[in-house]
Amino acid sequence: MRVRAIRGATQLEQDTAQEMEHCVGDLLTQMLEANNLSKADLISVILTATQDLKSDFPAAAARKIGLGSVPLLCSVEIDVTGALPRVVRVMMHANLDAELSDVKHIYLKGAAVLRKDLAQ
Repeated sequence: MRVRAIRGATQLEQDTAQEMEHCVGDLLTQMLEANNLSKADLISVILTATQDLKSDFPAAAARKIGLGSVPLLCSVEIDVTGALPRVVRVMMHANLDAELSDVKHIYLKGAAVLRKDLAQ
């Protein structure tokens, strides 16, 4: 079995705990489903949030969809002038027996512009 990193991002419409829970939960669920992964396949998940997101931790949303036993780490994204606001990025590490070109990276909402080459 290989270890693969799966990337993803989403943009929140507003900085609320409810929006964080909905958007991050949806992103993580889609990342798992697109790559046919279960919780048992996960090694760890790193989540970053832009500095304008202060209402809740993205990891709280991950725990609410059942990833509480997976090591989760939140961090603040670097503050680059002109960067897309209200964005949560994800780097999911998983046991995934797939070629790099077959890994499905998920970019939702306004975050699709971040990686047009990877966005579905």
